[in-house]
Amino acid sequence: MIKNILFDMGNVLIRFEPATFIRRLGIADPADEGLLMRQVYRSIEWVQLDRGVLTEPEALAKIKARLPERLGEAAEKLVSFWDRPLLVVEGMEELCAALAGAGYELYLLTNAGPRHREYWPRFPVSRFFPEDRICRSADWQLLKPEREFYEKALAMFSLKREECLFIDDSPNNAEGADRCGIHALVFHGDAGLLRQDLRETGVRI
Repeated sequence: MIKNILFDMGNVLIRFEPATFIRRLGIADPADEGLLMRQVYRSIEWVQLDRGVLTEPEALAKIKARLPERLGEAAEKLVSFWDRPLLVVEGMEELCAALAGAGYELYLLTNAGPRHREYWPRFPVSRFFPEDRICRSADWQLLKPEREFYEKALAMFSLKREECLFIDDSPNNAEGADRCGIHALVFHGDAGLLRQDLRETGVRI
């Protein structure tokens, strides 16, 4: 029986949209927008931030070294201030409230860098995920969909895998959980559809 619902964060509970973040900087040249996408959000350094092996200043130094000087400030904003203003996934706060009200324990399993501790509490949905129920990739130098990430989460929360259900927008991450014996659902951006999928797995909501 499912007792614990494990959530991914980006594009499940909050919106993480690199193209939106770049567009709202008001950069005139589409070529510069493409360059920033490649050198910031499609870079090895972005992954290393989530893995916790680089700090933001270290990552920015490497990223800016590859960019023309005129884009340095833009890169800083994209790395350190992408979460302003807040972008939420509609309906997910209400869904979390319903699950918590039905007696399910909610946990956050996220690929996120150290600054997660600063921005996460500003999102209203974070109230369902206190610090002692967060497995953050940067803390363990592990990333989804690595098996060790899920095993670490199960161990740190003392959870039985057969009592857990994991939700992620990435099929690869959901499949990683499934390989660890954790039932998983892929989130397709629709809280109503997710509610239906949860009911079909036996979750009382």
